[in-house]
Amino acid sequence: MSINDAYLTFLGTGTSVGVPVIGCVCEVCKSNDPRNNRTRSSLFIQTPESQILIDSGPDLREQALRENLTSLDAVLYTHSHLDHVVGFDELRAFCWSKKEPLPLYASESCLNVLIHMFGWAFHVENTHSGYIKPDPRPISKQFTIGDLKIQPLPVIHGTVETHGYRFETREGFSFAYLPDVKTIPEETMGLLGDLDLLMIDSLRNSPHSTHMSIPEALAMVDFLSPKQTLLTHLSHEIDHATLAAELKNQISPAYDGLRIPLSKYD
Repeated sequence: MSINDAYLTFLGTGTSVGVPVIGCVCEVCKSNDPRNNRTRSSLFIQTPESQILIDSGPDLREQALRENLTSLDAVLYTHSHLDHVVGFDELRAFCWSKKEPLPLYASESCLNVLIHMFGWAFHVENTHSGYIKPDPRPISKQFTIGDLKIQPLPVIHGTVETHGYRFETREGFSFAYLPDVKTIPEETMGLLGDLDLLMIDSLRNSPHSTHMSIPEALAMVDFLSPKQTLLTHLSHEIDHATLAAELKNQISPAYDGLRIPLSKYD
């Protein structure tokens, strides 16, 4: 796939502790299936005009090296939980060759957490060439990066302000990424129609207080009727091959390294 093609790559598809889980000897954690090896959830989007990262989790260095990421135009944050922000310092590698600061799109509350955690990067005296040069940009409505229209999608995920995102290419391919969600407010539901691709939180089979279970995610898929669905943010309770065999057509579990073209499905 050439640099001019449009695609998205799942950098990570795991929950906050990743898979395998430290100290766990369950069948999934011991599995030889590489699709059961899940780093913390993150997405990379490549178009002819844009290279966008969603979330900078603790595995960002490993993910970037694995996928040969060398350049970023922007970072979008879903929320401020540690498994989505603590790889922030790895972003400096994407700033070394840039004269302009790196745009960071997030809610005001998430940006405030980043400023509190990584104050040195946001300080006015941050002039060292090796440091991250962030350009914080609060989100409130639809915005554009390169050739992508981007709509923030407020969702409910515990007590922290959380967003998913809907994207649309110039060619009309629409896709949404909701990696951490328990419930979707009515106003956000209205922004999720006519999707070519939905990527949605599907933690495990049993209910969870802050994440959708697989049955809850599948019920949402039935309601929204996207053309294609990929389940992400999967725990070590989920074996990839077993889940894939149980799902109906056009619904699949995602896995680390999965690459999807941003073009219309037949």
